[in-house]
Amino acid sequence: MLAQTSLFAFIGLGPMEMVIVGVVAMLMFGNRLPEVARSMGRSIKEFKGGMNELEDEVKNA
Repeated sequence: MLAQTSLFAFIGLGPMEMVIVGVVAMLMFGNRLPEVARSMGRSIKEFKGGMNELEDEVKNA
């Protein structure tokens, strides 16, 4: 939870801005929002996995 809080502070999103972003996302994606969120989650997971592999290669080199 602390990491998320500091991430939002870094980006500069307050509670009201997050609500606005959520409303805009609902308007843009509508019924597809769960599918979009799922694909974003998969992309983030793949990115983190790739970064971990890169870090392991650098450490082993």
